[in-house]
Amino acid sequence: MKLKLFLFVFFGINCLIGQQIPSHLTLEEAVTFGLENNRAIVNASRDVQKSYKEKWSTIAIGLPQVKATVDYQNFLQQPVSLIPAQFFGGNEGEFAEVTFGTKQNFIATAQVSQLLFDGSYLVGLQAIEVYSYITENILEKTKLEIRKDIINTYSAVLLARESTAILEKNSLALTANLAEAKQLYANGFAEEENVEQLRLTLAQMETQKRYTENLEKITLNMLKLLLGYPSDENLILDDTLKDITVPELFDMNLNNAENDLANNIDIRIAKNNLNSERILLKLERSKALPTLSTFLTGTYTGNSNSFTFFDRSQKWFGSSLFGVGLEVPIFSSLQRSAKTQKARIAVEQAKTNLEQTQEQIALSFESTKNEYNLSVESYFTAVENLRLAESIRSKNQVKYFEGMATSFELRQSQLQLYAAQNEYLKSIQNVIAKKIALETLLNLPQ
Repeated sequence: MKLKLFLFVFFGINCLIGQQIPSHLTLEEAVTFGLENNRAIVNASRDVQKSYKEKWSTIAIGLPQVKATVDYQNFLQQPVSLIPAQFFGGNEGEFAEVTFGTKQNFIATAQVSQLLFDGSYLVGLQAIEVYSYITENILEKTKLEIRKDIINTYSAVLLARESTAILEKNSLALTANLAEAKQLYANGFAEEENVEQLRLTLAQMETQKRYTENLEKITLNMLKLLLGYPSDENLILDDTLKDITVPELFDMNLNNAENDLANNIDIRIAKNNLNSERILLKLERSKALPTLSTFLTGTYTGNSNSFTFFDRSQKWFGSSLFGVGLEVPIFSSLQRSAKTQKARIAVEQAKTNLEQTQEQIALSFESTKNEYNLSVESYFTAVENLRLAESIRSKNQVKYFEGMATSFELRQSQLQLYAAQNEYLKSIQNVIAKKIALETLLNLPQ
């Protein structure tokens, strides 16, 4: 009975765990899943959590600190002190052997300390805030990059799948043409070269199809890795190439995009780095300020020649101490001055880096915007070229079987069609890549 119950619970838990991993994902669902399970994002989230803990650790330095110590001493052989014997009525020049204290001592001490003023601590509180912003910015940048990679990889799987489907369609058409050409050759209406041309094209088509089939599998495994999806689980992509080539893909409003560049994550990281260097400069300056602290200590001591410290008759002697400490830096042989100047130079470097980052992002935006517009125009050109190539191939195919076109002309029209199909797929991939690059620059998917 217990075994049955154990097996029921075990398999029940496994079923529940399995249900948490979706077997089908649309593009939007894949992005959501990846932003939650990608390993780089998970670790970046942990860094943010660590920064919060570090923040409290820094704050706690300025709060009251309490510590207690307990010491037990047992002299296996007590130290002997020599005292002039004449103090006890003895002869001058002789010494009496004396032992002081008891063989066993028990000392319990409690101390409360409080930092009253420390310039470095006050600056440290500001620094930990900046550190938290750094980890949050890194997390956001990681999410943006992973989102971009997921979308590009997901679409690459769909493109490889569509390419395989197109090649399969072409292969079937070529097989039919080859069979008809063989029949014409057998009846003496065509030359052997015509059959060989078609066989050559078909062989190349089959090789390319096997390549795209393998490419789809490899790219799907790359997508699983990006998503943090179990590699041994079967993943089905619900979206098709038609689902993601929506009108919004080719119409991106960039009228006020320049105003959104300030939200670019790299610019924000550079600004945060400038704030960090300014705080480090304040930290070096604060080291010239005095440090003030106070403490209160209480001690109880018990003495005995045997272990009687838990007896009610044991006597305890208490003492307490209150103190204030003031530490004033006076002269460091210009060490503090050199470190302050070094920190000031680092601030100027951070300013320069910020200016350079802003200019680079602005230039990158203009370049990517231009590439996106070009990719959209290229897509519509590729669509029209594909339509024309299909028409030309159809006409040449009719002419060939009517004896009005050579096998060379038919092959050329076929190769022209295959090239147009390839350019069409590449144009879709290019539009997706340029659009997601623009969205990443503008930090649109916040």
